[in-house]
Amino acid sequence: MLTLEFAESFAKEWVHAWNSHDLELILSHYSDNFVMSSPRIAVVVGEPSGTLKGKPAIRAYWEKALALAPNLYFELVSVLVGSDSITLYYKGVRGMAAEVFFFNSSHKVIQACAHYA
Repeated sequence: MLTLEFAESFAKEWVHAWNSHDLELILSHYSDNFVMSSPRIAVVVGEPSGTLKGKPAIRAYWEKALALAPNLYFELVSVLVGSDSITLYYKGVRGMAAEVFFFNSSHKVIQACAHYA
């Protein structure tokens, strides 16, 4: 079971990582074979399913996405806690977004799903 303290700590670290544009720091929150779903995946890397699996594929996607958004900055609005997942609601460069994260027993993300307004 995830705690509010863990969720808030993860949120703070995750937002900091993205705002620093440090891809290694960003990827440190994820397991090696995590799954990422986002409508931006189809736009940025042309994967029609909007889903990628594993750090190598997602690293390539995020490298490209960061290059396309040099002024990327996230502002955390709210943290929601579930039993094995959290949702971060934040303001990004394109408007409001919510991202759901599922965790393994080591508190690494095994699946993430991004949603945009």
